[in-house]
This record gives sequence, C-alpha cells and structure tokens, in this order.
Amino acid sequence: MPKRPFYVSISGKGGTGKTTLTALLLKVLLEESTDDDVLVVDADPAMNLPQILGLSINKSIGDVAEEFRRGFERLDRFGFEKSALLEYYIMRDCIVEAERFDFIAMGRGEGEGCYCYVNSLLSGILGKLVQHYSVVLMDMEAGLEHLNRRLDRHVNTFIIVVDNSLMSLRTAEKMREVIKEVGLRINDIYVVGNRLPSTREEAVIKWASQNMFKYVGTIPEDEYIAEYVANGIPLLNIPRNSKALEVAYQIAKNINLI
Repeated sequence: MPKRPFYVSISGKGGTGKTTLTALLLKVLLEESTDDDVLVVDADPAMNLPQILGLSINKSIGDVAEEFRRGFERLDRFGFEKSALLEYYIMRDCIVEAERFDFIAMGRGEGEGCYCYVNSLLSGILGKLVQHYSVVLMDMEAGLEHLNRRLDRHVNTFIIVVDNSLMSLRTAEKMREVIKEVGLRINDIYVVGNRLPSTREEAVIKWASQNMFKYVGTIPEDEYIAEYVANGIPLLNIPRNSKALEVAYQIAKNINLI
C-alpha cells in the first residue's frame, strides 16, 4: 500500500545515478498515480535535473537570493521585512508548474558563503511547501553536506544510490552515521544499486544486509537512458519496455511509493 505523505531524499556519492533514479521514479509515479500532488526538488547546485526532465526554469533559489542580496541597501531604506519578501519572490519566481507536478531548483548564489545561505533558504521554504504535497522527490547534492545542513529534515524516506565502487558503499555507511548524529527522523533507509556488474551485485546486496540497509533493486545498464541523455531527450519520454524503467517500477513498489 502506498505510503503518504511520501517525502524522499535521493542521495549518494557523486556520479552514482541519483538524478536518473529521481527521473525514473517520477515517471513511474506519473504513470501510476492520478491523485497525488507532487513536488520535485533539485537540491544539487549543479542543477542537472531540469534538463533530464525536459524543463525550462526561470530562476533558481540561488538566482533570487543573489538578486535580493544586491537590493538589500535599497530595501533597507524602505523598511521592508526582508525574509518575508524574499520568500514571496522565491514562491513567485522559482516554482515551475509542469504537467502534473511542480518543480523547484536550489541552484547557488555568487561569492563566499552563498551556497550555505541558499541551502538554508531552501530548507526553510521546504518546511512550508511540503505540507501542500503528498509526494516530494528530492534529488540531493553529492556527499554528506546536505545532512549536516539538515536539508533532509523534512523527509521520511531516504534512498542511497550506490555503484560498483567501494567509495560509494563507504559514503552510504557514513550517511547512516550522520543521519543518527544529527537526529533526522527517517522511517526507512533504502539502498539502490546502479549499473552493477552481475558478479558484483550479490556482494553489494550482502553488504547492504550486513549494514542494516534495505536493498530494493538494481538499475541496469539501459540503451534508452544512454541515448536519451546523450541527445537531450527527457527521461519522462522513455518507453515502457526500458529495462531501467521496469526495475524502477519494482523499486517504487518496494519502497511503497506506488
């Protein structure tokens, strides 16, 4: 039975396939659900998800924050409450209303310290946004820093994507430690393998079990994904006979997304 609300952080070492998995799970959700209000969050400053989904974004939170920072002096003269006004601009300019889902991108500002500030803005905005959605899919930045900044505090489900590298497994182990250290209330922590050789998959599944992770599936090599990404074709258009999409359906069931 699908879990609602379903707020998931999709995380892992850089290059493991977090963005691809986010797109595939969104594709599954849009095909299987007609009742959900869905928000997709690109919390990676690299902002690759809009292209993968075929979206054009007007501004990221980082863009608005930078414009706002430059106008601080002028606004101070008029006595505006800056935090409320900034929140209004973000809501107005950063949310993309796509067909059957909404989208927002974190991006990053310019200059030293801007990234932490933008991260803080996104965290604050999410606290107010998520209550309006039954499903939130968050494509996180690579590594551990988003945990330390507590951007994940709004989620109840956590997916860590791993690949064939030992480093990706060590990153997953560290993530579990940091989740406990910062006191995040995560109901379920899942692991998804991506492009694992058949000779390696069994060992990764065994590792997951030994480390108290729930292993929910392996995304295989897929010629459609390779072709679509290489040619800038949105993954939401991937055909139903895609091997990766078939596995994504099973993963979605295993994590109670559908």
